[in-house]
Amino acid sequence: MRMTLPPRARVVALALSSLLAMGAVALAAAPTGETIDGIRCDRAEGSVFHIHQHLALFEHGRSVTVPDDVGRPIVGQCLYWLHTHTADGIIHVEAPAFRSFTLGNFFDIWGVPLSRTAAGAARVKAGALRVYVDLQPYRGDPRAIGLAQHTDITLEAGPPYRNPAPFTDWQGQ
Repeated sequence: MRMTLPPRARVVALALSSLLAMGAVALAAAPTGETIDGIRCDRAEGSVFHIHQHLALFEHGRSVTVPDDVGRPIVGQCLYWLHTHTADGIIHVEAPAFRSFTLGNFFDIWGVPLSRTAAGAARVKAGALRVYVDLQPYRGDPRAIGLAQHTDITLEAGPPYRNPAPFTDWQGQ
């Protein structure tokens, strides 16, 4: 005997199955401590090179949270040189040596895609992401954006677009 769910229950069941599938994909893509882009996952933060950047993501005008503990895999019990501590969009670069890092490196460690049309789950349907670096339009590949001290990056996927606001809450960092 085949059971038919009422329309509302079907919507809830579909939403739950979608969320479960997305969670499985996120878990499958999450790093486990292996070296990524030449960036190790060490037991402690590096102390030679220590700078911060800010990343703001928007999908169709809504803010998308950059989660806390990006770069701190549960399985690996370590900390990548690029990571977050809180869900405020501040990226921490804490490396054992001076070197260049890019936004693409951060997204690789996060385990989510970054391209001209996608930033994690935020995706454009047509055209490309609107990208701003230090409040200025950026036309290149967002993966190539260099991470320097207090670089302020805004990625917008789809309208309504707005001019980015400057990030000023560095909390002494």
